[in-house]
Amino acid sequence: AGSFQDAGVIQCAYNLNFPLHAVPASSAQCPAWSAFSVSSPAVVLETAEDRPEAVVVRLYEAHGSTVVAWLQTSLPVKEAMLCDLLERPAARGQLPLEQQGLRLSFTPFHVLSVLLVLRQ
Repeated sequence: AGSFQDAGVIQCAYNLNFPLHAVPASSAQCPAWSAFSVSSPAVVLETAEDRPEAVVVRLYEAHGSTVVAWLQTSLPVKEAMLCDLLERPAARGQLPLEQQGLRLSFTPFHVLSVLLVLRQ
């Protein structure tokens, strides 16, 4: 019912195309953990790629809107910067690390790549 945004079509499509696989594990209690979260349902975190001492995260705006979203991570980030699709840091692409995470601004269907340099 409603628009594709209201109906959660994008999340349902990801759930269908990338189903969760259950894997047997020990009976030991493990705390819940997530490497990343995004504050807006309009922004999709598409992939996170490991690099030596860093991670590149690609996100896109999927609802055709202009939105500000916060990217939060539990990883030990030392520095964050925007980069191009070839993962080269952008000029003046430095992102401040804030308590809420990284503030990212999106225009309709915009793709952002963020290079997260990790503390060792």
